[in-house]
Parts: sequence; C-alpha cells; structure tokens
Amino acid sequence: MPTPFQLSDEVAAALAAGDPVVALESTIISHGLPRPRNHEAAIEFETILREAGVTPATIAVLDGVPQIGLDAEGVRRIAEDELAKASVRDLPIIAAAGGSAATTVAATSHLAALAGIRVFATGGLGGVHRGAGESFDESADLSTLAVTNITVVSAGVKSVLDIAATLERLETLSVPVVGFGTTVFPSFWLRESAFTLDWSVENAAQVAAIMQAQDDLGHGQGIVLANPIPLEQQWDPAEHDRILTQALALADEAGVTGKAVTPFLLLKIVELSGGRSLEVNLDLARNNVRVAAAVASAWSALQRG
Repeated sequence: MPTPFQLSDEVAAALAAGDPVVALESTIISHGLPRPRNHEAAIEFETILREAGVTPATIAVLDGVPQIGLDAEGVRRIAEDELAKASVRDLPIIAAAGGSAATTVAATSHLAALAGIRVFATGGLGGVHRGAGESFDESADLSTLAVTNITVVSAGVKSVLDIAATLERLETLSVPVVGFGTTVFPSFWLRESAFTLDWSVENAAQVAAIMQAQDDLGHGQGIVLANPIPLEQQWDPAEHDRILTQALALADEAGVTGKAVTPFLLLKIVELSGGRSLEVNLDLARNNVRVAAAVASAWSALQRG
C-alpha cells in the first residue's frame, strides 16, 4: 500500500543509509515568526543541520500530502503562504480535502515517527494552559508524546503556560523529561523555572543511550530533552517578569478567556518587549537545532554499532 506521506529524496536516502536526520516543524515558521524573518530562519535551521552532517526534514502538509522534507519551494510556501495550523486531529481532514497546513509539535512528531525519524527540534513544547482547571485547555503535544516514540529537543515551555501542571501531566503520561546539562526545567525565554528535574545528561551520547534503553524496554512514549538557552542569550529575567505581569493584566482587563489567552499573551509580549522576545525565540531555536543535530548523530552512530 502507498505511504500516507511523501519523503523527499534527501530524507529517504538518509533514512535508508542510517544517517542522522532531524525533523523540524513548520508552525514556528508560518505562525511563530514575522515575515521575512521566518523564511530566513527556516533556511538557517536547515543549514545548521547540514553543516553538522545531518539531514533536515522540515514537515508540512502541502496540497493534501504530508511532506517529510521540503524543497526550496516548499520552504517558501510555509513562510509566505497563508496556511492553516494542523495538529494530529486535523491531519486526515486536511489530507482528504487536499489542503495545505503547517504542522504543530504534535503533528510533526506524529509524522516524523511514522517516517522513522527519531529526533525532532522545536522551540518550546506546548503544555497545560493557565486556568486549565476550568477551560480544560491542554496542548495535544502532551498526549501525542505519550504514544509517539520520538525525542523532542525544546527549551521547556513558554512561561505564559502552567509549567507545574505541564510537568505533572508529562509524569502522569510516563513521558521522560531529561535536562540537557541542567537539573532545572527551562521556561523558554529563561534558562530556569522554579522546577527541578529528576534526571539530566551531559552529552548527546547519553541521550542516545536512553533512547536505546527505552526501545529495549518496550516503551512507546517520546522523550522531552529540556535544553536551556545559553546564559548570555536569555532574556533579562527582571524585564521578562515585568512584561509577563503586564501582559497577564491586559488579558484580564480585556476579558480574554480559554484558548484565546495564550495567543493574546504572546502577541502582547512581543509588542511590550519591542521585539526582544522574538530575538530570544530565534536564539533558543538555533540552540535546540544544534543539540538535536548532536543527538541524531549519536543515535545514528549507536545504531551502527
């Protein structure tokens, strides 16, 4: 039977040879960054991987077909076209309708795992939203990782989310959270949150060893590799806290509730920071791509014995 997705020739050749491959999401390009910086960033993320000897696999749905690895025109489309944002639940609907969409962390993880890709670099993981006790607003990233065998390199979750509840949900779903060179869970723009981690590693080879042990033990969950932004690149904590407080107050004043809260907060944070939050976003994403390249290379080397 035909596969439900299309591999680029480059990605197909790398997977067949056992060479390292890293998945990249398209939502960060289509919805997370302004034009034309988003197109430049998409090219830069792929270039970082290629220079490390790793094949990039940017993922999106184009004209009804999930694409694992985009050509130059595909990268241009996710950066310049008005695309929907697809999570896992949306994939069959968009495919059946012949539509196009950027993929979220959840959808990217799902498609990457179907293709046999084991490492995925993103900016930040989705999580439990503030006030989820009433709204039940929780990212599908979490439930997807509970059943998807992939290692996601992220800078934690955005501080606009409920970090404590997110970590509790990951524990309940038996998704390992491992700090990369840290014992403190990062909060996206900042290196640290108020929450410590049970497990940490110092290098990519240790991550690959955990991935192998997870396979050997028959676990089907993903792994969250919490990778903090370098100290010199993090947002000033005092400025971050001040702007986050202002953004939360503006959301309350505007009566924003439910799923509209997080997009509202992120937009206000960009405005209030004069774009500083976007620059930090790009820095941490680059850092995650570099770490993912190292993990994918270590995994490839381990599989080759």
